[in-house]
Amino acid sequence: MLHVESFTFNPFSENTYLIYNDEKEAFLIDPGNMPDAETKVLGDFINSKELKINNILLTHAHIDHIIGLQWAYDEFQAPVLVHLDEIEILEKAPFTAKNYGFFFPAFKGEIKNIKEGDELALGSDTFQIYDVPGHSPGSVAFYNKENDFVISGDALFMMSIGRTDLYKGDYDQLITSIKIKLLTLPESTKVFSGHGESTTIGFEKNHNPFLK
Repeated sequence: MLHVESFTFNPFSENTYLIYNDEKEAFLIDPGNMPDAETKVLGDFINSKELKINNILLTHAHIDHIIGLQWAYDEFQAPVLVHLDEIEILEKAPFTAKNYGFFFPAFKGEIKNIKEGDELALGSDTFQIYDVPGHSPGSVAFYNKENDFVISGDALFMMSIGRTDLYKGDYDQLITSIKIKLLTLPESTKVFSGHGESTTIGFEKNHNPFLK
């Protein structure tokens, strides 16, 4: 059985996720922990559950989703999995952070590229990767059919979609990504977004004003 634990971190109210199984294997997704207090909350939870972080997954590399990335890599020595088209965004993070008024050093650690068609295994559970560009050029979603949920990053939110006015954002591309990739999932699929509450594919099909 898989468990999904969410944490809302940093001034951007970003959702960081831990997915773990009963064998204590885990994926850490979009570590956005910023001050020491948030890092302690995340670290204490991982330690209390005695979790082994197999991989650090990035839905995309916007600054609010990677503030805790260096800490996570140094702490768990787990490779960072990110789409190739997102590497430029990751490399620009120190400059982006400066624009927001804080210091962020360039990430140093092991990076592995992922793309649509790849599958990730967490014990006996499998995650399919979907390319969902538009909010960011290398945005991906992680779908687990057996447990009926998807980690959508900033592609799809409850009653909203990701912004497309940032570097290499593309509104039409995002709408196409959502409709072709995410809305074709079963309506019961739970959506864990990069910000805000969780939702379902069926609810967004019927109520999201951007998808009419």
